[in-house]
Amino acid sequence: MSTSPSLSTEKRNGIFNAVSAYLMWGIAPLYFKLLTDVGADEILVHRVIWSSLLLLLVVIAMKKWPQVKALMQEPKLLLRLTLTALILASNWFLFIWAINNDHLLDASLGYYINPLLSVALGMIFLGERLRKWQKFAVILAIIGVLIQLVMLGSLPVISLALAGTFGIYGLLRKKMQVDSFVGLLVESSLMVPIALLYWGFFISSPTTDMFNNSLSLNVTLILAGVVTTAPLLCFTAAAKRLTLSALGFFQYIGPSIMFVLATVIYNEPLQTAKLTTFIFIWLALVIFSYESFRGRKAAA
Repeated sequence: MSTSPSLSTEKRNGIFNAVSAYLMWGIAPLYFKLLTDVGADEILVHRVIWSSLLLLLVVIAMKKWPQVKALMQEPKLLLRLTLTALILASNWFLFIWAINNDHLLDASLGYYINPLLSVALGMIFLGERLRKWQKFAVILAIIGVLIQLVMLGSLPVISLALAGTFGIYGLLRKKMQVDSFVGLLVESSLMVPIALLYWGFFISSPTTDMFNNSLSLNVTLILAGVVTTAPLLCFTAAAKRLTLSALGFFQYIGPSIMFVLATVIYNEPLQTAKLTTFIFIWLALVIFSYESFRGRKAAA
């Protein structure tokens, strides 16, 4: 009986951290919209540099530096992390570009598609099996994307690119036995030299030289590190306290907030074709989530 309150507290803390993580990911566009006068490539440079510094402090504070040193002795693993770093940087750049070029609806759709794409990737590359209705949900999502192709004559390229890069990143990282913070620190550190070179030699804009910027702009740019790292801290804390199935329940908070921001705050046009695609994806997610919950309940 004495362990019950403790378990309950752990679960409550897990839920709080999960909601916090996905809320922060959902409202991240509000931050990037503050930087519409700064190029997506320049924002990416700041995101890489300041998140690396913050992650370094976090890893040291969590006493995980020995894991970093051990990882640096494994060249094959470092090579794989270099690949995931490039994929992650591509995802970050696409997300920033989409927001600051009025494609937040496409970003929202991408992160709705992502869970279903991740499941499909797991089935193809990891031999994971899907139940009948789960397969039907994935097919519904494909139909939703094809509807947009037929009605608009083009695929939702931004959405698919965001979902694809994040899905492939998750697949590759799942196959590596690396702590999430240690891995992300190494990935972002591998990006830093490229980011610094690009910042020094290839970016030419009024905001390149931070000594000429206003204090408020510099603070906003440096906060890119917090915007990147804070939700990950909460997500990792939640993952330790909740089952993956429970954690998955919260993953739709982020794209739902993005959808509301895009349509209500930023007045992005919601064409019939796009709305139809969203409806198919939403229906697919409802079916998939319900079937997954039913399957776990039956197994229990």
